[in-house]
Amino acid sequence: MKQKKSKSHLPLRLNLLFFLIFLLFSLLILQLGVVQILYGQNAQEEINRTDQETSKNPVPRGRMFDRTGELMVDNEPVLAITYTPPKNVQPEENLEVAKTLVEYIDMTKEEVDSITDRDLKDYWIMENHDKAYGRLSAEEEDLDSDEQYQLVLEKIKEEDINNYSDQKLEMIAIFRKLNQATALTPHIIKRGESVTNKEYAIIAENLSKFDGVNVTTDWDRNYLVEDGTFKNFVGSISTTEQGIPNAELDYFLSHNYSRNDRVGRSGLEEYYELQLSGQKEIREHITDSSGNVLTSELVREGERGKDLVLSVDLELQKRLDKIVGEELQKAIEGDPYENQHMSSAMAVMLEPNTGEILAMTGQTYNRDAEGDEPKLSDESFKVVNSAYQPGSTVKGATVLAGLDSGVISPGEVIKDQTIQLPAATGSELTFSSYSPNLGSLNDIGALRESSNVYMGFIALRMNGITNHQYDYRNSDMTITQPGFKELRNYYSQFGLGVATGVDLPHESTGYEGTEDSPLIGKRMQYAIGQYHSYTTLQLGQYVSTIANDGYRMAPRLVKQMHNPGETAGLGPLYEALEPKVLNKISMDDSYIDRVQEGFRQVFQAPSGTASGYFADKDYTSAGKSGTAQTELYEDGEKIADVHNLNLVGYAPHDDPEVAFAVVVPHAGTDTDESPNYKIGERALDAYFEIRDERASSEESLEEETETESTN
Repeated sequence: MKQKKSKSHLPLRLNLLFFLIFLLFSLLILQLGVVQILYGQNAQEEINRTDQETSKNPVPRGRMFDRTGELMVDNEPVLAITYTPPKNVQPEENLEVAKTLVEYIDMTKEEVDSITDRDLKDYWIMENHDKAYGRLSAEEEDLDSDEQYQLVLEKIKEEDINNYSDQKLEMIAIFRKLNQATALTPHIIKRGESVTNKEYAIIAENLSKFDGVNVTTDWDRNYLVEDGTFKNFVGSISTTEQGIPNAELDYFLSHNYSRNDRVGRSGLEEYYELQLSGQKEIREHITDSSGNVLTSELVREGERGKDLVLSVDLELQKRLDKIVGEELQKAIEGDPYENQHMSSAMAVMLEPNTGEILAMTGQTYNRDAEGDEPKLSDESFKVVNSAYQPGSTVKGATVLAGLDSGVISPGEVIKDQTIQLPAATGSELTFSSYSPNLGSLNDIGALRESSNVYMGFIALRMNGITNHQYDYRNSDMTITQPGFKELRNYYSQFGLGVATGVDLPHESTGYEGTEDSPLIGKRMQYAIGQYHSYTTLQLGQYVSTIANDGYRMAPRLVKQMHNPGETAGLGPLYEALEPKVLNKISMDDSYIDRVQEGFRQVFQAPSGTASGYFADKDYTSAGKSGTAQTELYEDGEKIADVHNLNLVGYAPHDDPEVAFAVVVPHAGTDTDESPNYKIGERALDAYFEIRDERASSEESLEEETETESTN
C-alpha cells in the first residue's frame, strides 16, 4: 500500500507574507496620499520657504576743510578683522568660532579688561550647563526658563569664574564680540593698530576655518588740527564699543543706525552727525528655512558722508590761539600776586555781515605744571559755555535802549558826577563812574568816556524815577515801571541772555538777575553790565549786531556741504548754508549810527578808553571796553574781589569785515596788566596782516599769469 505524500505549507505562508506586505504598502501609499492631498501644499511651502533680510554696512564719515580749503579732519584706513554671523546663529556656534579664532589672534588688554562678571557667568553656564542647572532646587525647576537662568546666575560662585587663564579670557573677549554682531552684517572684532600684519595675513590665509570671519579695511578719524587748535569745536566720535548713546538710542535707530555705529559725541561731529555719517550700503539677502543665504543683492551703494567747509580760517585760528595764550601767561607771570585768581582767557572773531566764525579760542594757565608739562591748555568750550559779567561793554545796548524808549534824546547832555543813593537800594550808597566827575557828556561822549552815571540815569528813568537829581538819600525811590524787564528785552535783541543760534550742540545762554527785584541799585548795576553774565560768543554776536547796522546774525561754523569727490579735494557742492538773520533791532537807524560813532571814539578819539591801543593803526576800528567788578566764591564762601577784563570791537569801523570779543575773568583788583586790550589789538593786527599777505600773493600770481600769457 502506497503512503500519501505530505502536502507542503510553504506556498500558503508565502501568500500570507506577500499579503501582509501588500497591506503595509497599501497603508503607506494611502498615508502618502493623505499627506499629499491634505498637507502637501503646506509641506512644500515649508520646504520652499525663504526669508528676506537686509544688512546695512557703514561708510567713512565726511571730511572737514577750513574756509581756504585746508584739510582739517580726514579718514585714515586701518586693518580690521570682522565677523558676519548667519541668520539665527546660536551662542554655541559663536563659541566654537571664538575657540578657533583665539589660536590666531591676540586681544588687547583693554578688550580683556572690558569683560564683565556677567560675561564670565554666561560663559561658565555654557561650558557647565548640567552643573549650573543642577544647583536649582526642585521647586525652582518648575519656574520658566528666564527665571531659572536668573537664579542660576545668582548661584554662580566667585571661585567658578575667577581662575580663567589669560588665553581663556581672550577667548571670552572674542566670544563677547561675536555675540554683539547683527545677522548678515559685518561686525568688527579687532581693528587698527591692534591688528598686526601677521594676524591679518594668517586670517586671510585660513578663512575657510572660520565661519563668517573676514579681513577688510576700516577707518579711523584723523584729526589733522593740533590739540588746542579748534579741536574742541571739531569734536569727537564714539567707538564701535561705545556705539550709540543710550539717551539717544531711539532717535538714531529711527534713522537706520545700528547700535554699535560710531556717532558724533561732541562739537561739529555731533551737530552735523546726519550729514557726516553718509549713506550706508544696503544689501538684500534671501535665506532658506535653515538660514543659508541663497542670494545677495546690492540695493543701494554706500556713499561717504558729506564734506564740510568750515567758516574758520585755520591760519588766523592758530594766531589767535598763540596770542591769547601768550597774553594770559604774561599777565599772570608778570603780576602773580594780583592775578592769583586769573586762570583763563577767551576770544572769538566773526564776520559781522554773515555771522561766520573766523576763529574761536579759550586758553587756561596751569600753575601746577611741573617740568616739561605745558603751562597752557586748550579749553575753547568756555567761549560758548562759560558766562561772565561783561561790564561796560554792554553800554552800547543801554544807550540804544534809552534812545528807543525815549528816556533820553539824541545828544542829550548829562553831567557825570557821583549819585547819592538812599539805604537799602541793593548797591553801595553811591553810584559813580570809574573816574568820578567826568564832566558833561552826551550819549556819544558817555560811550567814549564809559560813563556809569549816564547809564545810571537811563536805568532810573526807565524805572519811573524821572526827577533828575544827584542826591537821593532822602528820597522815596519807589519803582513804578518794569524797567528791568524792559532793559532785558532790549539786550535780548542783541543776543545777550538768549541763545546765539550757533551750529554747535550745546551753548549757555548766560545768567541774569531776578527780573522782579525792587532794588533800584541792582537795576542801575544792570545797566552797566554788573548784574548779569554772558558768554564770549554772546558778546561777539552783540558787537557784530551793532557793526552790522542792527542785524543779528546766527554765528556759523559751517559754510558749505559737498558731496564726496573722486579726488582728494572737494567734490560737487551739495548745499551752501546761507547767512541767517535772527532779527533786526527794532529802533531807528540813526540811533544805531550814534552808538557806532561812540564806539569809534572809544578806539580812535584821544580820550577814548581804548585809544591807546588802536588809534595809531593803519586800519580804523571801533568798540567798547569793559571792566566788571565781581566777587569770586569757593564752596559758597567769598575768597576775593576780582575784575573781569573785557573788550569788544570791529574793523574797519565804516565797512566792518571782522568783529571780536575778548573776556579775561578774575583779574586782580589793582592790576596794571591789560591782557584784554593786548589780545584785541594783536587779534585785529593778525587779521589784517593775513588779509594783506593773501591779497599781495594773489596780485603776484595774477602778474605772473599775465606775463606768461604775454610771452
